[in-house]
Amino acid sequence: MLMALGLMLAMSGCATFEPPAAGPEKPVALPAAAPRATGGESAGGRDHKQLVALFGGEYRSAAVEHLLNDALAKLAVASDSPGEAYRVTLLNSPAINAFALPSGNLYVTRGLLALANDTSEVAAVMAHEIGHISARHAAQRAEHERNAALVSRVVSDVLDKPVEGRKFKALEQIRLASFSRQQELEADQIGVRTIARAGFDPYGASRFLTSLNRSTELNASIFGQKTSNQPDFLATHPGTPERVAQAINIARQYGSPGLGDGGRARYRDAINGLAYGDSAAEGMIRGHAFLHPKLGFAVTAPDGFSLENSRKALLGVTSDGGAALRLDSVKLNAATSLETYMASGWIEGLQAGSIETMTVNGLQAATATAKGREWTFRFAAVRLGADVFRIIFATRSLTPESDASFRAAILSFHRLTRDEAASVRPQHIEIVVAASGDTASSLGSRMAVSEKPVEQFLLLNGLASEDQLKQGEGYKIVAE
Repeated sequence: MLMALGLMLAMSGCATFEPPAAGPEKPVALPAAAPRATGGESAGGRDHKQLVALFGGEYRSAAVEHLLNDALAKLAVASDSPGEAYRVTLLNSPAINAFALPSGNLYVTRGLLALANDTSEVAAVMAHEIGHISARHAAQRAEHERNAALVSRVVSDVLDKPVEGRKFKALEQIRLASFSRQQELEADQIGVRTIARAGFDPYGASRFLTSLNRSTELNASIFGQKTSNQPDFLATHPGTPERVAQAINIARQYGSPGLGDGGRARYRDAINGLAYGDSAAEGMIRGHAFLHPKLGFAVTAPDGFSLENSRKALLGVTSDGGAALRLDSVKLNAATSLETYMASGWIEGLQAGSIETMTVNGLQAATATAKGREWTFRFAAVRLGADVFRIIFATRSLTPESDASFRAAILSFHRLTRDEAASVRPQHIEIVVAASGDTASSLGSRMAVSEKPVEQFLLLNGLASEDQLKQGEGYKIVAE
């Protein structure tokens, strides 16, 4: 993310729309080896429950579950550890993510299923996670981290060399990142070999990784971020182009593209109607508006902001990265005034005398400004029932014009009306059959998305801009 958006993410990270969940809100790395249970529920069972809760609970679809279980059964037999038992859980999250526990539990999000285009692509993802398990990557990483921590403590505490200890710790962070990247590449290698042995198209892995790279680039363009195909040597995952190249090279050992079963038709049938994007339980973005039927409020961001919803907060950023916003909520004792709360230090650099109490569409509210070294903030707190919603704008230069737009957004906060709540329809994947004369532009115009609909149509269907649609072929669109 841009520095502005990263700043808003870091700020007041404990505030949530929902009760705080343990763990990160972004894609997670392979979990460390689970500790031995001491009685009662197993450690693996606790990890499973925590992960499912973290990613929105389970998503139920008989057709998708049947497809995933059939694919997993074939992969288990073809894996390097055919005696292992695996189980896949479909998660109700729009994030594009998959991961595994050493226990054999695999997890795939509905967001990943929306991006994939056939069964072999999803099989490649699950085979990659099986590769992590069979190669015991979690245990290796945990051991590596334990050894590094021990050496760091010895250098710093026992040998009384704190400076050398800090240097060693920094160096180990780089080594650990390299260690993780090598594990990802190894899991990719295992995954491609496994799907080929299981009878799937071995090129499914490279196709999905290509779509993943395109998704990253499209999101970056929407949010005004800069991307680079150069590897990030501090990242835990290798650059996607590097993974694509490796996956293609391994697949070539099994033959030319088209080998094996892609399972495209069955896959399209299974995901027809799959929920897409945010759920009503976590709030939904519609253009510049954010509506949260469960919590009963709506707010409209200023023009020029692209919005992204997460479990912890609504985030926004302008295309040039010059301004960002964050909306989250906290519980506040009813006896504590908003003016007192604004002055309590949850944003540093509060400008003296800037706190202003106000009423926003019948709701108690307060606003103020704060000044940091690089950023200036216009922030507000609005009380709705037992919750206080915090709206934070950060900008490098707070001009009268930008401040007026921020204040207008704050004043747009209101209780969701019954008509508004009824008008918010969840989005889903719909398979439409291309008719004669249909193009990416004509079907893209039917996408129920506000940002770059044609580009998103091409991405969802794994198409290049010059590709022609095939009459009678089914294609994915986002519908309401």
